[in-house]
Amino acid sequence: MNLLNGSLGKEVIAGITKQTGASEDEAQSVASTALPAMLGALQHNANNQDGAQGILNALQSKHDGSILDNLPDFFGNGDTRDGNGILGHVLGGKKEVVAQSISNKTGVSSGTVSSIMASLAPILMGYLGKQSRSQQVGDGNSLSDLLGGLLGGQSGGDALGGLLDQNGDGKLGIDDAAGFLGGLFGKK
Repeated sequence: MNLLNGSLGKEVIAGITKQTGASEDEAQSVASTALPAMLGALQHNANNQDGAQGILNALQSKHDGSILDNLPDFFGNGDTRDGNGILGHVLGGKKEVVAQSISNKTGVSSGTVSSIMASLAPILMGYLGKQSRSQQVGDGNSLSDLLGGLLGGQSGGDALGGLLDQNGDGKLGIDDAAGFLGGLFGKK
């Protein structure tokens, strides 16, 4: 949550409100809920060698943290293709379910939640890229440690694995996603 604190956080929230049309309170609420969910999904993906290597490759080649040095240009271009691509890789087919669950939790429309998540994803990856360089993250174990540390020691990856069918009904649905997010924040 350091990403949302301080002057950087204010700049991110201001950019999101300008880019998505959400209010500052909506942007803050969604970002505070979406960032841990995205980190949990990244941690889940980092639990296997291919996923960890894919994340490390992305952090080393594309998401070096330079986005954080030029947020006005990022928000000014209005292009969310990179963010949507990141969300596709990180959340896969669960993207809309997670967006709907965040919408239910925050009261912000799922369309606005999706837009905010697409804006946040490249920023989160840039932040992770910067952190991975400063901590010399070079393998899946150190990546998992980094993500776990950012999640405050919570196991977001395990919680995401449970998203597949938390209520045992054999279907992935909003009730399952709500349980995932509740588990991520220590609530049900």
